[in-house]
Amino acid sequence: MCWYEIIRYIGNNRLKFLLVKIRSEINAYIYPMNIGIIGLGDMGSVCARKWASSGFTVYGCDLPERYEILKEQFSDTSVVVLQTSNDVARVADFLLFSVEASNIGKVVAQTASSVKYGSIISGQTSVKTPEIAAFEKYLPEDVHIVTCHSLHGPAFSTEGQKLIVVNHRSTEEAYRRAYEVFQALESQIIEVADYQQHDQIMADTQAVTHMGFESMGTAWKNAGFYPWDHGAYSNGIDNVKILTTLRIFSYKAHVYAGLAILNPFARKQVRQYAKSESELFKMMICEQEDLFRERIQAASRFVFHGERDFITLDPEVMKDFKMAEKADDYMPNSHLSLLAMVDAWYQIGVNPYENLICQTPPFRLRLGIAEYLFKNADLLEETIQTALYDKSIRADDLEFHSAVREWASIIEYGDMSGYLSHFDQVKDFFSDRLQEGAQQSSKLIAKLTS
Repeated sequence: MCWYEIIRYIGNNRLKFLLVKIRSEINAYIYPMNIGIIGLGDMGSVCARKWASSGFTVYGCDLPERYEILKEQFSDTSVVVLQTSNDVARVADFLLFSVEASNIGKVVAQTASSVKYGSIISGQTSVKTPEIAAFEKYLPEDVHIVTCHSLHGPAFSTEGQKLIVVNHRSTEEAYRRAYEVFQALESQIIEVADYQQHDQIMADTQAVTHMGFESMGTAWKNAGFYPWDHGAYSNGIDNVKILTTLRIFSYKAHVYAGLAILNPFARKQVRQYAKSESELFKMMICEQEDLFRERIQAASRFVFHGERDFITLDPEVMKDFKMAEKADDYMPNSHLSLLAMVDAWYQIGVNPYENLICQTPPFRLRLGIAEYLFKNADLLEETIQTALYDKSIRADDLEFHSAVREWASIIEYGDMSGYLSHFDQVKDFFSDRLQEGAQQSSKLIAKLTS
C-alpha cells in the first residue's frame, strides 16, 4: 500500500493530518514543486508561461477540443499540456483552477478525486464565494487552500501588477510554499484576511465600477452617438470616462457578468448605486436645488474629508488622451454618473480610499475623476447648475438613468444570459473603436500612475 493510500484510510484525523504535514515537508525539500493549471485560457496561460520561465515544472489543460492547439501554443516553452483536469491534478503539488466563476463548481467536482493529498489548491476566479464553496464541498480535508486573484487582465504581464492572496486553510509551511509560488509571478502581493473581505472589496472596486461605465456605454449606444463626437463629452474627465468604458467593453462579457452576479456583496452595492442615481435624477428634473445641494455636500464631506493621500489626476494628461481628433466647443456636463457614485459610497458607508489596496485601473480612474470633480469648487458648481437647469444635457441624463435601471435589474435578478447579451450589444456598437480605446486607456493609465 502506497503512502497516499495509507493516509486515505487512516481514521484518526489528528494522525492523518500529522502524516500529511510530514509528507508535505519532506516533499518541499526532496521533490521539486510541480505546478498544475486547470484552465489554460487567457489568464491561465499568462501564469503558466511566467512560472515555466521561473524554473517550475508546469502542467496544464483546458477543454479537450483545445488540446492540440495548446500543444502548439506552448511548444516554445517547458509547459506540459495534458488532456484532462484529472491528469493535471494527479501530478500537481500546487494546483491552480483558472476557470470561469460560473463553472468552478463543476470543474472542481470532476477533478477532486484526483488531487494529491497534502497538495496546495488555489483559484484565479475574481469572485471567491462560489470558489471556496466548491473547494469546501468537493476537496479532501487535508489539502491546503491558498487562493488568489490577479487584479489585471491577460493583456498585461504579471510583473508589478497587484495580486491578492487569501490563506483560507493551510499549515504555516504550506502557506510559505504557496507564497513562494506566487512570488515567482513578480506581482505586488496583497494579503487579505478572508474571502468575504475580498468579495466585499471587489463589489466596490469591480462590480459597481464596471456597472457604472457599462451604463455610460449603454446610454451612448441607445442615444445613437459616439460621445467623442459630442461637445458635452470633450473635457478631461470625459476623456477618462470614454476611454475606460471602451477598455471595459474590449474584454470578455463573462468576466464582468461573474463579478456582478456571483458576488453576494455586489447586489447590495449595485442596488444602492441605482437608488442614488434615481433619487438625484428626480431632484434634477424637479429642480430641487436645496435638497440636491444638501445631498451632494453630505456625500462630499463623507468621502473627501480630512487629510488623505489624494490621487490628484493631472488635468493636462486627461486632456491629452482622447478619441476625438478635434474636440467640439466645450459644453458643461452634469456628471450624473460620478455624483451618483459618491452619493452611493456615502449612503452605504463605504470609504473608497480604503479599497485602493485592491485597486484596479478602472476603479482608480473612477475615484480619481470623482475626486477631481469634488475637489474643484468651480467645476463642481458648474456641474450642479448644469444638472439642475441645463436642458440640453437632460436627454443624455435620461438615457443614463434608463441604462442604470437596466443593468441594476439584470444583476438583481441574476440574469447571466441577459448580462452577456446586453454587454455584447454595446460592444458591437463600439466595435470599430474598441482596440484604439483600449490602447489609449493603457497609455492614460501608465501616464497618470507614473
